Amino acid sequence: MAHRPAIEASGLEKSYGAVKVLGGVDLSVPPGSVFALLGPNGAGKTTTVRILATLTPPDAGRARVAGFDVVAERRRVRRAISLTGQYAAVDETQTGEENLRMMGRLTRLGRAEARARAHELLERFDLTGAARRTVGTYSGGMRRRLDLAAGLVGHPEVIFLDEPTTGLDPRSRQAMWEVVKGLVTDGVTVFLTTQYLEEADQLADRVAVVDGGRVVAEGTPAELKERVAGQRLDLVLGDIAGYQSVARHLGVRLVRSDADRLTLGVATDGSAAQVRALLDEIDPERRAVDRFTVHSATLDDVFMALTGHGAGSGSRNGGGEGGTATGGATGEKTGEKETAGV
Repeated sequence: MAHRPAIEASGLEKSYGAVKVLGGVDLSVPPGSVFALLGPNGAGKTTTVRILATLTPPDAGRARVAGFDVVAERRRVRRAISLTGQYAAVDETQTGEENLRMMGRLTRLGRAEARARAHELLERFDLTGAARRTVGTYSGGMRRRLDLAAGLVGHPEVIFLDEPTTGLDPRSRQAMWEVVKGLVTDGVTVFLTTQYLEEADQLADRVAVVDGGRVVAEGTPAELKERVAGQRLDLVLGDIAGYQSVARHLGVRLVRSDADRLTLGVATDGSAAQVRALLDEIDPERRAVDRFTVHSATLDDVFMALTGHGAGSGSRNGGGEGGTATGGATGEKTGEKETAGV
């Protein structure tokens, strides 16, 4: 049992009307790791989470979470997981401590045990000083930390974080990253969906890139970046005519393009010899390129190379993941929160 995947899925498919949101997703997530599902809006990320968290049945394929089938053993899956979505689903009229004690009671803890667990989590998430303030007075980052703490009350084996840092400022996002790293130290498996490339790079042991309802690449962040070479040469062109000419010449070798900034990116090994050769190839008369810089490859380069668009762009499946609301997996539009054991 110790060697079984914490999450495994094979051939997951899901359609909403005429829109096929998932077209055969395969995943395997080892226990005690952070797995990031990376993709633009409409790529199928939230729908995948909804299926794995038992909120939506797949049209085809199978999935097991914590060793249990998400359809046949739905109740057992729910006892083993926690799900935190894009917006905090906590009661703003209660205090932070009251929210956690309530969650403890919902997960069948006794009164004393629920109180002790609430105090433990408030301290862990640096919320002790705000424990008796109503959540309506909390900052966005504090609410997200409390929301995550509420999901951990029942000691879940697997926690799903569906775009957990959406809308947070950089400092709050960094604080959430530290919290996620701490979860893995405790042996929890974290399944993270995100549009933030840096977030996946910082947190994930493995990353699956999803586009148009299919996994188009999977590996460690370093492995994925190696697929588009270790370095990127950015070229700033002098005018739009030069930009268009060089873009046509480079064709499929482009890993980045920004017409507004007249900038093109091409993979390189970073050596002076190859950089000189590329410059001589694309600008033999030394008139088109205004300036250039060499950067380490990023996950954004991976995205561009694999999908033809950046991570912030819409997916090719027609968008919207079958018309579900953003973050629909957690029911935040109604305040619903899926909790282990409820």
